[in-house]
Amino acid sequence: MPSDQSPSEPEPFRRSRLAERLLPGGTEPDPRFTLANERTFLAWIRTSLALLAGGIAIEAFTADLFVQPVRQGIAILLLALGMLLSAGAAVRWLRVERSMRRKAPLPLPLIVPLLAGAGALAAAVIIVVIALG
Repeated sequence: MPSDQSPSEPEPFRRSRLAERLLPGGTEPDPRFTLANERTFLAWIRTSLALLAGGIAIEAFTADLFVQPVRQGIAILLLALGMLLSAGAAVRWLRVERSMRRKAPLPLPLIVPLLAGAGALAAAVIIVVIALG
């Protein structure tokens, strides 16, 4: 190689525009932490899918167990909770990822009390219906 040419340096990695908008600034965290955050997100999504399946099952298969308004109310509660949990999981993933990139404390998991409260409410409704039935 002639002395006036330097070896080509690799071009720096460029993130997509979407990644730059969602995760501005900071430094790349250890991939293990990012992957752990992703696994947590997927666990929340599995829970969301279970709630959605439960809502569908309540509506489809319990006509002989519950009166229509109670059955419909429980199904709607489970479906709405599944929808909110899915959205909350995405927001949680993003907030944790941003915190890790900024080396800031992790945010409080706001979806935990939502899930616990709605789950307790659904269980209470079912208990009341069974006790009165």
